[in-house]
Amino acid sequence: MAYGEPDGSGGSGRLTEDAAESRVARRCFRTGPPRRVGVELEWLVHDRDDPRRALSAERLTGAVARLEAPGGLPGGSSLTREPGGQLELSSAPADSLSECLASVATDLDVLRQAVETSGLRLVGRGVDDVRPLGRVLDHPRYRAMESFFARSGPWGRVMMCATASVQVSLDSGDGTGGTSGFRLRWELAHRLGPVLVAAFANSPFWRGRPSGWRSTRQAVWARLDPGRTRTPRGGDPRTAWARYALDAELMCLRRPGADWAAPPGLSFRAWLRDPRGERPPTAEDLDYHLSTLFPPVRPRGWLELRMIDAQAGDGWIVPTAVAAVLLDDPLAADAALAATESLAPPGELPATAVWLRAARLGPAAPELGKAVRACFAAAEAALARARVPAGVRDAVARFAERYADRGRCPADDLLDTVCRSTATAHRKETQ
Repeated sequence: MAYGEPDGSGGSGRLTEDAAESRVARRCFRTGPPRRVGVELEWLVHDRDDPRRALSAERLTGAVARLEAPGGLPGGSSLTREPGGQLELSSAPADSLSECLASVATDLDVLRQAVETSGLRLVGRGVDDVRPLGRVLDHPRYRAMESFFARSGPWGRVMMCATASVQVSLDSGDGTGGTSGFRLRWELAHRLGPVLVAAFANSPFWRGRPSGWRSTRQAVWARLDPGRTRTPRGGDPRTAWARYALDAELMCLRRPGADWAAPPGLSFRAWLRDPRGERPPTAEDLDYHLSTLFPPVRPRGWLELRMIDAQAGDGWIVPTAVAAVLLDDPLAADAALAATESLAPPGELPATAVWLRAARLGPAAPELGKAVRACFAAAEAALARARVPAGVRDAVARFAERYADRGRCPADDLLDTVCRSTATAHRKETQ
């Protein structure tokens, strides 16, 4: 978690509905001049010699336990584990993009070495379609989460155990009405969402076969509880988010012992009004509930952009740099707003259909491809103005030349590889 958890002040008191809405609005949109940058890198973990081999909690612990301790990574990042054994490397908030990229690169080198020494490897892809699907971590939160999602099908388990992303964290913004203001940054982050989905789609397979989506990961998220995974709608972002948060169903309710399952159909707002035999909720319960909401842009005192597929190797650098400068550079932000006009009317956020088209077609969708190209041009110009290493600028330029300018994304390379392998096998069979 790039910026750490909100403070716990007032966490144990009894909540009213009005106080809960006020707390959400106040804590999730902290205002100030945009300055800090953070990134969270989720990695799939495979056995180096047999990617299909199941991963045990004991083996993962042996590989990374020393890095999870405070100060375990030299660049200041933290390392945590996801339910299916994915590893998440989370930067500390940095005062510049260059500082963020440098510190994470240092820590990633240490993590890779530790993992590889244990006979494992980090895999940068949005969905794991190779390793057996199953939870590696056993915790009351994850048991309750798995049970909650299982009510509506298998996709919650897939999300928990087989997906990985690049999540970019940027300051909410100040109280002005311009591109540095939190209201316009909220709008722009959502307008950029489908653009980032399309440009960096990197998960075209499921169960070893093409899924029909460039980003199967985004397709999985689209099948989950819309009250906690879709975009909040309507009006001022603080008001919309507070309403969204309180109306979302409880995923888990912390209790002594192992059973954290929440009563089915109970929203946080309903819990405030009628505990239904449970204890009355506190401010700490509300803060915890917020951590179980997963929209593509999540306000946590900063904006967390959650829609980007994990990238192979050092490919994470490009989406981090592009997202950061498109929101933080005023000229690039203006250009990005203009580039995404076709995705939503002014003042509105892209509809679900736009997100789905981005996930299915990537930049091959004409309106998305045009927006991707314009946004990359704006990002390259902003990086040229900024004091970032030449290697970062070169990485973005190479990505644009290989993918964005050609209406392609990393998923297309993966699909091409399968097509070539299939064609080769067919030729051998017919000879």
